[in-house]
Amino acid sequence: MPQLSKSTQSSLSEINMVPFVDVVLVLLIIFMITAPILQSGIEVDVPKTRTVKEINQERLVVTVDKAQRIYLGNEPINIHQLGSRIHAQLKNTQEGVFLRCDETVPFGSFAAVVDALRQSGINNISIVTEPITNRASTQ
Repeated sequence: MPQLSKSTQSSLSEINMVPFVDVVLVLLIIFMITAPILQSGIEVDVPKTRTVKEINQERLVVTVDKAQRIYLGNEPINIHQLGSRIHAQLKNTQEGVFLRCDETVPFGSFAAVVDALRQSGINNISIVTEPITNRASTQ
């Protein structure tokens, strides 16, 4: 009768965590790089003010960029269609909108957008600004 060798071989029951950690770190770096790009949407240098109210609610955002193009959310829109498109997306006109406008845009263009919003029945318009930092105020 042949005898089986009784060599003890330990099975590899541990999971190698190094590749897992490598993949997680790469994904973390990718998300850290892409998250600010996804949040910013349309690049606008909003005016800087000393009094800035913290945003604590979700509203529609109307943006006017440096080239005086108007956007509803991230979608370009004609100023003549602005009121009807906002009414289609808002449940109640009392909700209001956020207005982001580049600081280099002439006041006439800004006033035309505000006027188009008010003519469509939206009176709750909040203008988005950034706080003045200490470094910016010393320059």
